[in-house]
Amino acid sequence: SSNMENDVSLRFHQQLLLISENLVTEDVAALKFLCTDLLHPRKLEGVKSAVDIFKLLMAQEYLNAEDTFLLAELLYRIKCHSLLEKLGYTKEKVQEHLHEKGRVSPYRQMLYELSENITNEMLQEIIFLLQNRLPKRWITLSALDLLILLEKQGLLTKDNVRILEDVFVTVSPDLLEIISCYKKEKAKLLKELGVLPSFCSTKMHNRRCVLLSGEQEGTAGSRWSCLFQPKVGLKYMVLEVLVLFNFKNNMTSYKMDGPHRGFCLIINNVNFRSCQRKGSCKDAEQLERVFMWLGLDVRTYTNLTSGDIINLMQTWQHVQDHKERNCFICCILSHGESGAICGTDEKPVSIRMLMSHFTAQQCPQLAAKPKLFFIQACQGKNIQRPVYVDTDAQTPALSSVQESFSLVESIPEEADFLLGMATVDGCVAFRHIEEGAWYIQALCSKLQLLVPRGEDILSILTEVNEDVARRVNPSGTKKQMPQPAYTLRRKFIFPIPMDPPPS
Repeated sequence: SSNMENDVSLRFHQQLLLISENLVTEDVAALKFLCTDLLHPRKLEGVKSAVDIFKLLMAQEYLNAEDTFLLAELLYRIKCHSLLEKLGYTKEKVQEHLHEKGRVSPYRQMLYELSENITNEMLQEIIFLLQNRLPKRWITLSALDLLILLEKQGLLTKDNVRILEDVFVTVSPDLLEIISCYKKEKAKLLKELGVLPSFCSTKMHNRRCVLLSGEQEGTAGSRWSCLFQPKVGLKYMVLEVLVLFNFKNNMTSYKMDGPHRGFCLIINNVNFRSCQRKGSCKDAEQLERVFMWLGLDVRTYTNLTSGDIINLMQTWQHVQDHKERNCFICCILSHGESGAICGTDEKPVSIRMLMSHFTAQQCPQLAAKPKLFFIQACQGKNIQRPVYVDTDAQTPALSSVQESFSLVESIPEEADFLLGMATVDGCVAFRHIEEGAWYIQALCSKLQLLVPRGEDILSILTEVNEDVARRVNPSGTKKQMPQPAYTLRRKFIFPIPMDPPPS
């Protein structure tokens, strides 16, 4: 199984290299432009070749051996149709699936189509008309460079294309049809949704809308009469509008716009009497980076006994600073058994008891605020370990024999709690001794990928489930399934960080 996966990976990378070798400089520039809404601008600035773009897309999980459609879409849009066959696609096959899988936004398509129709002579005329708005020392390279500059200066956005209309009235009136078609279809959609564009005034929602641009899948709809692909934009626009105007119903999400996000505790138990949890320090470090990026005040505690863990919970339940914060998060990395985690003294501590320290009665400062607990620990007996995979269960001699335990029983009965478990009850949770635990690494990866898209925590944990469920140990015989349980009353959505993800 491992050899087969390696073969598939090798063939996939060979395909990408072959495609890259057939793309010229102008093609790479076009790919960069079409990926503007999908990849962080700072990372795109360092792109020198198509391979660099492919690496960024793979890092953000837009591209892998099982799903190459985004690359097929990009090649289709830059009219490199002959390269599609290297991915097993044809021009017609890509067109057929664009309405379901297309990711390039109508706005980005429109700009690219305009750039393709701007001649060198027209470009010089446009620059002359805009000379008072362009940097004095700016060197013109291409129409795409000009469009990118206008976007950076804030003169051009998907909600304001007036500057393009002004110049094309003089330079090339026929190209106004492309812009007009984009605006009409967008206005029509807004009208159908019963939304007035003037509602879009909050900076936070403008920013979220921009970051979401082009990252949602498309769906079928009435054909556009424009030069760019007609169908792909409708679901993209619907999703964009729904996210943008979601604040109309502000009771759907927890308040997360306070001056302080909240505290995040990380308990990392590595050294036990009988063993070490190798790889756990990598998990703790990754959690620290991700939750700091998300704006939380992170505190890490290492090698706590069962008594230490209980005392720590009692200390934090009385912290008055919770009152000024939006949420509370606790991550525990340790061994465990059904319904419990273990201290380094190998004594179990009930998960429910730990969480109950933060109910409204026990911790009034966190009343009605979301409290999230993520547990990386086995919930069943130890199993035979493969060479490179470790488990987070106690040895059989130390494990207590318990009846099957329902995860719902771990959560306090009152509202606003979420418990994310690395595994279902009775099963082990795997941890790579070098790369860290499957669950924690998937959690950190999906938070970095999906928080910038405005996804709520339950949607993110569903993606984590899918990620972990696809993993398998080196011998190909062990699998794992995480399990979230919650009493949340609203959606929990992290505000989108200003900085790029830490990894």
